[in-house]
Amino acid sequence: MTEQPNLADINQTLKQQSPESIIQWALEQQQKTIVTTNFGPHEAAILHMVSQHCPDIPVVCIDHGYNTEATYRFAEELTQRLLLNMHYYTPKVTAKRRMVVYDGFPGIDDEQAHDVFTREVKLEPFHRAMLELKPDIWLTAIRKDQTAFRGSLDIVTKDSNIGALKVAPLFYWSESEVEDYLKKHDLPIERDYFDPTKVLTHRECGLHLGKT
Repeated sequence: MTEQPNLADINQTLKQQSPESIIQWALEQQQKTIVTTNFGPHEAAILHMVSQHCPDIPVVCIDHGYNTEATYRFAEELTQRLLLNMHYYTPKVTAKRRMVVYDGFPGIDDEQAHDVFTREVKLEPFHRAMLELKPDIWLTAIRKDQTAFRGSLDIVTKDSNIGALKVAPLFYWSESEVEDYLKKHDLPIERDYFDPTKVLTHRECGLHLGKT
C-alpha cells in the first residue's frame, strides 16, 4: 500500500517557501503534473513561474466559450510568449448554439438553471480533461484571500473528486504581491476578464468545491 502524504507537515514546511520553491517541490515528486488556467487577470504569474521550471508541462484551460475578445487575445499572446503546452477542453454545446437555442446563459438569480449551466460549460469539460490526462498533481493559482471557501484550504490539499493533490503555490500571496511579480517580469494583467459561471468575484463556480 502506498504511504499517504502527511499534508499537515507538508503544508507547514511549504508555508515558509516561495511560490517558485513550492512549484519545484511539486515537480520533484516525479508524478504526472498539470497546471490549470482560466487566463484570468493574474494568471500570467503562475504560468510564467511553472514554465520556467517545466516548459512542456500540460496547461489545461476550460474554454466555456464566453470569454471576452481581450481574454482570448491575452491567452494567445501569453501562449506564444511562454510557449505553453496548451490543452483546451470545451463544452459539448457551443456558446453560439446556446445563445440561439437556449437564449444565452442564465443569471445567478436562477440558481438551479445557473448550476446546470455551470456543470455543462465548466465542470463537465474539466472532469473530462482530468479523466483523459489523469494527473497526480494539479497546480492552480487560487489564493487564500480570494473567497471564504478558498481561505479554508491550504497550499496542498487532496482533491478526492479527481484523486490528485491540488497544489496552490501562490496561496499565501496577496493580490499586490502577485501584481508586483507581474510588473517585475513585464507580464500582462487581463483586466477585461469575465466568468459567467461565477459572475461575482467572491463566488465559486464549483471546480474547487469538488462538484460534479
